Amino acid sequence: MRRTLPPMLRALAHRNYRLWAAADLVSVTGSWMQILALNWLVLSRTGSATSVGLAILLQAVPALLFGSWAGALADRLPPRRVLLCTQAMHGVLAAGLALLAADDGPLMAVYAISVLTGLLGVFEGPALGRFAARIVSREDLGNAMALGSICNSTGRVLGMSLAGVLAAVVGVPLLFVLNAISFLAVIAAVLAVRMDLLHPLATSTSARSGVRAGLRYLRADRSLLTLFALGFVLSSFGRNYQVTMAAMADGVLHRGAAGYGALSTVFAVGTVIGGVISARCSRLTPRLLVVTALATGLLQALSGLAPSLWSFALVMVPIAMGAVVIDTTLGTRAQLDTAEDMRGRVIAAQSMVGAAAGAVGGPALGWFCERIGAPATLGMAGSVVVAAALLTAAALTKLRRDRAVPLPEPALVGQLAPDVDDYSRLGAGARSGG
Repeated sequence: MRRTLPPMLRALAHRNYRLWAAADLVSVTGSWMQILALNWLVLSRTGSATSVGLAILLQAVPALLFGSWAGALADRLPPRRVLLCTQAMHGVLAAGLALLAADDGPLMAVYAISVLTGLLGVFEGPALGRFAARIVSREDLGNAMALGSICNSTGRVLGMSLAGVLAAVVGVPLLFVLNAISFLAVIAAVLAVRMDLLHPLATSTSARSGVRAGLRYLRADRSLLTLFALGFVLSSFGRNYQVTMAAMADGVLHRGAAGYGALSTVFAVGTVIGGVISARCSRLTPRLLVVTALATGLLQALSGLAPSLWSFALVMVPIAMGAVVIDTTLGTRAQLDTAEDMRGRVIAAQSMVGAAAGAVGGPALGWFCERIGAPATLGMAGSVVVAAALLTAAALTKLRRDRAVPLPEPALVGQLAPDVDDYSRLGAGARSGG
């Protein structure tokens, strides 16, 4: 019998999800400790921020190259086995980084492990999505993803805080060791999950398997492509706050590294609040996505006018809240508005969009900050986000009204959740021909 919990905690009524959430918090904390340790290791060896950026880029490149194949495999293979393998390999790579940090190993080996870590993440992401969809019921999936965002935000704060203290006290190698150990929590949780409580999820047949079938499916779903396009703009111009916050703190606000650290902390707190808001929402719909994108874009455009660090930080809080609502809503729609046997490929495509946006947006915003200044860059980027949100609203409204779209996937009729709003129902209309 399921426990009676407040609506915002309803996913925790699932025994398997409670195990998964606890393991996720431990793993995310360890991952953020490793991120800080890796960046510091590269920076201390090279003295170059560009080298740090290269290590980050090397982890993102595999998503662009192999994301489609990873999604196709996830739709065919049991996600539990994939996760057990990838988590174990992540632990081995983290242990390898610990040895390299302790023995002053070659930097090229560090870069090689960065590539392998990114490659594992590519194949792990779609499997994680499919496994998470089986842990909770369909109606609780959005709430589970919102609670997951709270775990991610909390783990980020804990990981970076602990890493800053431990790196100074015991050294960087221990951070990699702790991250390696954290993967054992995920492995233990996966093994402890009760298989009889997992919810069924269809896998691809031979006729619907492979990369080409996934691409055909995505091309036929105009509403999903529209949301992905908005997600690209949001992730490139409306999401790279690490760049713009650093530029504001070091530039017009004249607060340097201390100010940047304070802004990062405030932003992290905002993401936790955003996770709580997402968990309290009974429905995470495309309409909510568009409205939130419009609001965060306006706030971003205005944030460059902030006269002081704390006024800028005050604007960052609702922006951070909106960022989590946007991410959670996009992830929920990618799960609920797609056929079960295509879900891995859709999740992989979404990850590829995010990786491409990060690769484009970070350098672009940095270049603009250097050329026209951080305030003008924030104004320009916020305006782009507002325009993208308005165009998305217009496109979704047109698709909703145009019910005479040919049926690309007859098997998908009735796949959508019954609790979606008009924007989501456009997908059902497109698939049913009216």
